[in-house]
Amino acid sequence: MGQREERLAVIRSAYAARDGGDAEGLVIAFHPEGLFTLMGDKSALALTGSMQGHPTLRGAFSRLIDEFGFEGREILAELVDGDRVAVHSRLVVRYRPTGQASSTEILDLFRFKDGKIIELIEFADTAQIKAMIA
Repeated sequence: MGQREERLAVIRSAYAARDGGDAEGLVIAFHPEGLFTLMGDKSALALTGSMQGHPTLRGAFSRLIDEFGFEGREILAELVDGDRVAVHSRLVVRYRPTGQASSTEILDLFRFKDGKIIELIEFADTAQIKAMIA
């Protein structure tokens, strides 16, 4: 398997863990120094910002999974350029405390190091998320 396929396999495994509610499975896709950033205005939505390292990611991903379910992910596009990968997905986000669900699209920008995700920057509709939790 080439590097392109290996990177996409790591991403698909991470997505399966996330969508299946498996925080630990998601964490192991990341390099020990891995960084996750949910882009957005922190003053508008406290969930946005960056988290780094397995212990921090484990806690953050557990909280996100407890609050937001991802369902029916459809990958619309995958672009691989060296150690960088961009994935455009459509999915349903369910806010677990209320059961409210909404279809949305997400753009994930990955960077790899030593076969693991060293950086993931996620662009989501933070206004939609804010409305769901309000």
